[in-house]
Amino acid sequence: MATAGSGGDGEAQPSSGLRRDPGGEQPDQGDKRRMVNSENPFKYLVETLECSPDKTFFNISKLQGSDYDALPFCIRVVLEAVVRNCDGVLVKEDDAMKVLKWNSNCECQEIPFLPARVVLQDFTGIPAMVDFAAMRDAVKKLDRDPKLVNPACPTDLIVDHSLQLDFTKCSAAQTVSITTSVDSHRPASKLSPAKSAGMKSHCRGQSSCKGACDSGTSNRSSREQIENTPMLCPFHLQPIPEPEAALKSLEIEFNRNKERLQFFKWCSKAFKNVTVIPPETGTVHQVNLEYLSRLVMEEKGFLYPDSVLGTDSHTTMVNGLGILGLGVGGIESEAAMLGIPTTLTLPEVVGCEVTGSVSQLSSSIDVVLSITKHLRQADLSGRFVEFFGEGVSQLSVADRTTIANMCPEYGATVAFFPVDQVTINHLKQTGVDAHRLRLFEAYLKAIKLLRDETGTRIPKYSKVLEINLNNIVPYVSGPKRPQDRVSITDMKRDFEACLSEKAGLRGFQIPAERQKVEVPVTYERSQYKLSHGCVLIAAVISCTNNCNPSVMLTAGLLAKKAVLAGLKVKPYLRTSLSPGSGTVTHYLTASGVLPFLNQLGFDIIGYGCSRCVGNTNPLPEEIVTAIKEGELVACGVFSGNKHFEGSRCSCIRANYLASPPLVVAYALAGTVNIDLQTDALGMNAQGEKVFLRDIWPSREEVLQVEENLVIPSMFKELKIKIEKQNTRWNLLDSPESTLFPWDHRSTYIRSPPFFNRLDKVPAPLPAIERAHVLLYLGDSVTTDHISPAGSISRTSPAAKYLIQKNLVPREFNSYGARRGNDAVMTRGTFANMKLFNKIVGKTGPKTIHFPSGQMMDVFEASELYQKADVPLIILAGKKYGSGNSRDWAAKGPFLLGVRAVIAESYEKIHKDQLVGIGIAPLQFLPGENAESFGLSGKEQYSISIPAKLVPGENVEVKVRIRLLHTGAHVCCCYGS
Repeated sequence: MATAGSGGDGEAQPSSGLRRDPGGEQPDQGDKRRMVNSENPFKYLVETLECSPDKTFFNISKLQGSDYDALPFCIRVVLEAVVRNCDGVLVKEDDAMKVLKWNSNCECQEIPFLPARVVLQDFTGIPAMVDFAAMRDAVKKLDRDPKLVNPACPTDLIVDHSLQLDFTKCSAAQTVSITTSVDSHRPASKLSPAKSAGMKSHCRGQSSCKGACDSGTSNRSSREQIENTPMLCPFHLQPIPEPEAALKSLEIEFNRNKERLQFFKWCSKAFKNVTVIPPETGTVHQVNLEYLSRLVMEEKGFLYPDSVLGTDSHTTMVNGLGILGLGVGGIESEAAMLGIPTTLTLPEVVGCEVTGSVSQLSSSIDVVLSITKHLRQADLSGRFVEFFGEGVSQLSVADRTTIANMCPEYGATVAFFPVDQVTINHLKQTGVDAHRLRLFEAYLKAIKLLRDETGTRIPKYSKVLEINLNNIVPYVSGPKRPQDRVSITDMKRDFEACLSEKAGLRGFQIPAERQKVEVPVTYERSQYKLSHGCVLIAAVISCTNNCNPSVMLTAGLLAKKAVLAGLKVKPYLRTSLSPGSGTVTHYLTASGVLPFLNQLGFDIIGYGCSRCVGNTNPLPEEIVTAIKEGELVACGVFSGNKHFEGSRCSCIRANYLASPPLVVAYALAGTVNIDLQTDALGMNAQGEKVFLRDIWPSREEVLQVEENLVIPSMFKELKIKIEKQNTRWNLLDSPESTLFPWDHRSTYIRSPPFFNRLDKVPAPLPAIERAHVLLYLGDSVTTDHISPAGSISRTSPAAKYLIQKNLVPREFNSYGARRGNDAVMTRGTFANMKLFNKIVGKTGPKTIHFPSGQMMDVFEASELYQKADVPLIILAGKKYGSGNSRDWAAKGPFLLGVRAVIAESYEKIHKDQLVGIGIAPLQFLPGENAESFGLSGKEQYSISIPAKLVPGENVEVKVRIRLLHTGAHVCCCYGS
């Protein structure tokens, strides 16, 4: 596991445990924020916690109380951070007053915000850590101690973005099989240095194997199993001793990314306040939510709320746990790591009042998707959303974090769920010490950050949306297209309407006299009657939703109650359960519901996609004959994500997508032509009708099982996985030095040139004289157009560079993996094939080098300009830099020699990044643009930079038209 930071002494750590204990006291951070700054004008607010006199905190609730009580909870977190970090320089007293008067300042005032911690994933984290390593070199050149260069803010880096699907289960089997067929005496190659002993032969040698393992044609992907969970071959249910594909893929990952991983390991030892979580652990959001989040931070007995900046737009997931988390770009995160506040425009906060109660048949998926759809219809761009109302208590932490995770889906910056008793109970189940939980609760009550519907005053929001949980009803999709949603309350009526409709996207055009037909059939010596709507296949298949514990537990508890009520599934109906992960099997077994699913025929058939491409076992011949003779519209019900007429079986004409519990319900009913609210599912042994409402588990039942069994088990597994020794990581060599020993041969890690001219006293900004236009772009140029991403084209400048380094195309890897090499990233800037440069007049990463008049790659042109010491600018239209925040969208142009961008408007985060890297973001005055001035991009531009430039200041741009040798003036506004 990640080695602990040694304070910069370069000594390797003997243990592989994490440095910080989640929920526990934090170590010495070595910065002033752990104590009250003597210059802080709010130090009079520091109090001791009543239940724990050795704990102190800023009691911001006593800061002009009437205004404070009206603040939304998320703004209170911002206020606490501003008050605590107020030093009169970076954070001023007036900034706190702006936040306190939030409602009159929103969307017009900017304030500095310092988070409690920073979270990086490896693709965005490696440029930041490379910059820190280069800073140490620069400080050393200035005759200062390089050990002084450390993140001031605790930083966690999770390596989760480098794994590629090099092997599937069957490709691993196929590889071994081919080796054996070539040389039967040659031993099979080792699959894992850590687990090579005791390997058994693959199931390919067993006589019962008749699946795709032999043919090697399967497209099924493997899933990594949790500890001690057996993996079954998805083709014939034979256990295999190791998840071979996962092991082989991980080995390839370690070999392919060895240089990057060695650098990360050096960072974990060389820098204070840096924790590196290596591969094989989990995704950044999972680890952040389930392990790194603390709710309340503590430094030397000083308490303050947890908050986080993350280099991923879905960092907002932790908002569901009552932690303020925002997604930012790499440059903003680096600033926060250095203790420099990020600029936050005080946002409007939209209150989302949740009322009513969830209907009995609605699953967590129904709730989450309905709320997301509702929020998507509102204008939430750039706004915070905060949830309140009596209905919030019905949402589990899993529901809340999923809703918060979808912030990018509905355009909000934050979707905040204040801490309440549901949060506290969840943390208790995750293993947080009871004493610390009482401490957290007391502290949050003291500063009024604990939501209590019975006594808490409702904050004053910018506006309020209402979501009534009563209106959320479960849906299915079908009968032919996934976009055709049908409420289960309308299912019977809708299916009958589809029978009558003209054949097409929904209809089957069955004559009225044929719609009630029943076809008798004998199967296994029993008599049955088939009719339109009869269900022949019911499959809970591998898909995102069956990894949601709540919906899978609902399906399992439903099966348990159905069995106990005496219900059965008709034997001709093909039922199956194909989880996407062994984790699902783990919690279905732990909760005791798996045997009941098995009794209804929902047996685990494997861990691959067994249904979505039509891989269905043949239906009984008697049933197929009866369907064809009666020309019946038979049905399949699946919990997957796609369906098409006849895709599973030519005799199944209607297919419906449903949540896992509804798949079980329709299997019990044996037909979709049923009103689940009023019609009985079947009869028990006593001849009594059993309705769905009789056996459907309540949300309280499901949440109780989830909180008491599933969550503790899952968190225990994650903690063991993170804290146990990681053989590959511990065996990985890494430098033992204060300065990183750069290898000039490396194509992954390279010292960036940003600090080559670092001086003790910053030089004034020089004027931009006779700059050429590198690119003339239109509206909505996104960071995808600017920043390198994805695979490296074989004809690109980056490819030419790598070929010069003696690499072949299969070794190129991706731009993401090479973000620690500025030479690759600079060559990949503006390399998007869909970029439209008006100077050239067509799409592609090309421009004109005006001194020579030649068309060439953008990088090649910039190289010639920089050799001649010619500055460059970019002309653009509206919304320049929109899309995902990416640091290389600013770093790349800077290294290409771009000194200024002149656009009609900017995406705010990208504009901030341009300022941070040293590119002037100039904006045409209202009503003006490049076209209104008749600019073609062929001109030369001179820009005078005032000595004390401030945002919103007008800047004069002189334009020299080369062909006519005449002058023109363009007036722009800086950074506004």
